[in-house]
Amino acid sequence: SGDTISVPTGATLSVSGSASGLPDNTPAFQVYMSSNQSVSTSTYTKVALANEYYDTDSAYDTSNYRFTVPSGKGGKYLFYFNADFDLGANNSKYGNVLIRVNGSTPTGGGGTVSYGGASNNSGNNTETRTLTLAAGDYVELYCWQNNGSSRNLWNPAVFGGHRLTGV
Repeated sequence: SGDTISVPTGATLSVSGSASGLPDNTPAFQVYMSSNQSVSTSTYTKVALANEYYDTDSAYDTSNYRFTVPSGKGGKYLFYFNADFDLGANNSKYGNVLIRVNGSTPTGGGGTVSYGGASNNSGNNTETRTLTLAAGDYVELYCWQNNGSSRNLWNPAVFGGHRLTGV
Protein backbone atom coordinates (compact mmCIF):
# COMPACT_ATOMS: atom_id res chain seq x y z
CA SER A 1 0.00 0.00 0.00
CA GLY A 2 1.33 3.43 -0.95
CA ASP A 3 4.17 2.06 -3.07
CA THR A 4 4.88 3.41 -6.53
CA ILE A 5 5.77 1.00 -9.30
CA SER A 6 7.34 2.30 -12.53
CA VAL A 7 6.47 0.38 -15.68
CA PRO A 8 9.17 0.68 -18.35
CA THR A 9 8.38 1.47 -21.98
CA GLY A 10 7.43 -1.64 -23.92
CA ALA A 11 6.35 -3.56 -20.81
CA THR A 12 2.85 -5.00 -20.33
CA LEU A 13 0.91 -4.13 -17.18
CA SER A 14 -1.48 -6.77 -15.90
CA VAL A 15 -3.68 -5.70 -12.99
CA SER A 16 -5.72 -8.14 -10.93
CA GLY A 17 -8.15 -7.19 -8.20
CA SER A 18 -8.88 -3.51 -7.61
CA ALA A 19 -7.36 -1.25 -10.28
CA SER A 20 -7.15 2.22 -8.76
CA GLY A 21 -5.09 5.00 -10.27
CA LEU A 22 -5.40 3.73 -13.84
CA PRO A 23 -6.73 6.03 -16.58
CA ASP A 24 -10.51 6.29 -16.75
CA ASN A 25 -11.85 7.42 -20.15
CA THR A 26 -15.11 8.76 -18.75
CA PRO A 27 -17.41 10.39 -19.32
CA ALA A 28 -18.30 8.22 -22.27
CA PHE A 29 -21.51 7.93 -24.27
CA GLN A 30 -22.98 6.46 -27.44
CA VAL A 31 -26.41 7.42 -28.78
CA TYR A 32 -28.49 6.59 -31.85
CA MET A 33 -31.64 7.47 -33.80
CA SER A 34 -34.63 5.12 -33.61
CA SER A 35 -36.21 6.16 -36.94
CA ASN A 36 -35.37 8.05 -40.12
CA GLN A 37 -35.15 11.84 -39.83
CA SER A 38 -36.26 14.18 -42.61
CA VAL A 39 -33.71 16.88 -43.44
CA SER A 40 -34.85 19.95 -45.40
CA THR A 41 -32.68 21.10 -48.28
CA SER A 42 -29.98 23.70 -47.53
CA THR A 43 -30.83 23.83 -43.82
CA TYR A 44 -28.60 22.74 -40.94
CA THR A 45 -30.65 20.29 -38.88
CA LYS A 46 -29.75 18.90 -35.45
CA VAL A 47 -29.69 15.10 -35.56
CA ALA A 48 -32.34 13.68 -33.19
CA LEU A 49 -30.28 11.10 -31.33
CA ALA A 50 -32.69 10.26 -28.50
CA ASN A 51 -31.64 6.72 -27.58
CA GLU A 52 -28.63 5.76 -25.48
CA TYR A 53 -26.50 2.66 -25.76
CA TYR A 54 -24.62 3.96 -22.69
CA ASP A 55 -23.92 7.23 -20.87
CA THR A 56 -21.50 6.78 -17.96
CA ASP A 57 -21.97 10.21 -16.37
CA SER A 58 -25.51 11.09 -17.52
CA ALA A 59 -23.89 13.85 -19.57
CA TYR A 60 -25.93 13.30 -22.76
CA ASP A 61 -29.40 14.88 -22.77
CA THR A 62 -31.82 12.82 -24.89
CA SER A 63 -34.38 15.67 -24.98
CA ASN A 64 -32.11 18.27 -26.60
CA TYR A 65 -29.66 15.81 -28.23
CA ARG A 66 -26.56 17.28 -26.62
CA PHE A 67 -23.52 16.09 -24.68
CA THR A 68 -22.37 18.52 -21.97
CA VAL A 69 -18.95 18.19 -20.33
CA PRO A 70 -19.54 17.59 -16.59
CA SER A 71 -17.91 19.69 -13.88
CA GLY A 72 -14.29 18.67 -13.34
CA LYS A 73 -14.19 16.66 -16.61
CA GLY A 74 -12.65 19.14 -19.04
CA GLY A 75 -9.85 17.98 -21.33
CA LYS A 76 -9.36 16.23 -24.66
CA TYR A 77 -12.27 14.21 -26.04
CA LEU A 78 -12.56 11.82 -28.96
CA PHE A 79 -15.94 11.99 -30.76
CA TYR A 80 -17.18 9.78 -33.58
CA PHE A 81 -20.27 9.58 -35.72
CA ASN A 82 -21.75 7.53 -38.50
CA ALA A 83 -24.62 8.74 -40.66
CA ASP A 84 -26.25 7.43 -43.82
CA PHE A 85 -28.33 9.71 -46.10
CA ASP A 86 -31.00 8.77 -48.62
CA LEU A 87 -29.34 10.98 -51.20
CA GLY A 88 -31.11 10.18 -54.45
CA ALA A 89 -29.37 9.87 -57.79
CA ASN A 90 -28.12 13.43 -58.33
CA ASN A 91 -24.32 13.33 -58.67
CA SER A 92 -23.93 17.12 -58.38
CA LYS A 93 -25.41 17.30 -54.86
CA TYR A 94 -24.04 16.33 -51.47
CA GLY A 95 -24.72 16.11 -47.77
CA ASN A 96 -22.73 17.11 -44.73
CA VAL A 97 -22.62 15.80 -41.18
CA LEU A 98 -20.79 17.87 -38.60
CA ILE A 99 -20.10 18.38 -34.92
CA ARG A 100 -20.89 21.73 -33.32
CA VAL A 101 -19.38 22.88 -30.02
CA ASN A 102 -21.37 25.53 -28.13
CA GLY A 103 -23.35 26.19 -31.32
CA SER A 104 -20.34 26.70 -33.63
CA THR A 105 -18.51 24.34 -35.96
CA PRO A 106 -14.86 23.89 -34.96
CA THR A 107 -12.20 23.53 -37.65
CA GLY A 108 -12.40 20.01 -39.03
CA GLY A 109 -15.77 19.41 -37.37
CA GLY A 110 -17.46 17.40 -40.11
CA GLY A 111 -17.29 15.45 -43.30
CA THR A 112 -18.94 15.41 -46.70
CA VAL A 113 -21.32 12.67 -47.78
CA SER A 114 -21.22 12.34 -51.56
CA TYR A 115 -24.25 11.36 -53.64
CA GLY A 116 -23.83 7.93 -55.11
CA GLY A 117 -25.41 8.29 -58.56
CA ALA A 118 -28.18 6.32 -60.26
CA SER A 119 -27.00 2.88 -59.17
CA ASN A 120 -26.35 3.82 -55.52
CA ASN A 121 -28.70 6.24 -53.83
CA SER A 122 -27.15 6.45 -50.38
CA GLY A 123 -24.15 8.21 -48.93
CA ASN A 124 -22.40 7.16 -45.75
CA ASN A 125 -20.16 9.27 -43.57
CA THR A 126 -18.05 8.05 -40.66
CA GLU A 127 -15.78 10.55 -38.95
CA THR A 128 -13.79 11.01 -35.75
CA ARG A 129 -12.74 14.29 -34.13
CA THR A 130 -10.54 15.13 -31.16
CA LEU A 131 -11.56 18.32 -29.35
CA THR A 132 -10.31 20.13 -26.25
CA LEU A 133 -13.32 21.03 -24.11
CA ALA A 134 -13.97 22.74 -20.78
CA ALA A 135 -16.62 21.88 -18.19
CA GLY A 136 -19.99 23.20 -19.43
CA ASP A 137 -19.09 23.01 -23.14
CA TYR A 138 -21.73 21.18 -25.16
CA VAL A 139 -21.44 19.11 -28.33
CA GLU A 140 -24.19 18.39 -30.88
CA LEU A 141 -24.39 16.61 -34.23
CA TYR A 142 -25.88 18.45 -37.25
CA CYS A 143 -26.51 17.52 -40.87
CA TRP A 144 -27.16 19.40 -44.11
CA GLN A 145 -27.96 18.45 -47.70
CA ASN A 146 -28.58 20.34 -50.96
CA ASN A 147 -30.66 17.91 -53.01
CA GLY A 148 -33.41 20.49 -53.69
CA SER A 149 -36.04 18.67 -51.62
CA SER A 150 -36.17 17.02 -48.20
CA ARG A 151 -34.14 13.82 -47.85
CA ASN A 152 -33.92 11.28 -45.05
CA LEU A 153 -31.06 10.73 -42.68
CA TRP A 154 -31.45 7.00 -42.24
CA ASN A 155 -31.80 5.15 -38.98
CA PRO A 156 -29.53 4.36 -37.25
CA ALA A 157 -27.22 7.36 -37.16
CA VAL A 158 -24.76 6.91 -34.28
CA PHE A 159 -22.85 9.51 -32.24
CA GLY A 160 -20.51 8.92 -29.34
CA GLY A 161 -17.43 10.06 -27.52
CA HIS A 162 -15.22 9.76 -24.48
CA ARG A 163 -12.64 11.72 -22.56
CA LEU A 164 -9.00 10.92 -23.31
CA THR A 165 -6.87 10.64 -20.19
CA GLY A 166 -3.11 10.85 -20.04
CA VAL A 167 -2.78 13.22 -23.02
